[in-house]
Amino acid sequence: MTIVRNDDELVLKAALPDTSVEGLDISLENSVLTIKGEQKVSYPFSRSFTVPTTVDSNKVSADYKDGVLTIKLPLREEAKPRQIKVDVAA
Repeated sequence: MTIVRNDDELVLKAALPDTSVEGLDISLENSVLTIKGEQKVSYPFSRSFTVPTTVDSNKVSADYKDGVLTIKLPLREEAKPRQIKVDVAA
């Protein structure tokens, strides 16, 4: 499992071979992201992660392709880096 932070979002990728998309349950509640599922060999799993409060929970999305689950956790506008211009005094 990997977690990468970009300028505007966190991206979590998890390899979940032999897991059907119907068997996945992903939830985000009180800053805790939980991934549950069951692999075809009757191996249930559950992982929970505390995410920063700067994540915009209304915009979280998930994609499952070729055995890899990708969860995108966009950051709120106030959490994104911004450029600050410095004025030079004369």
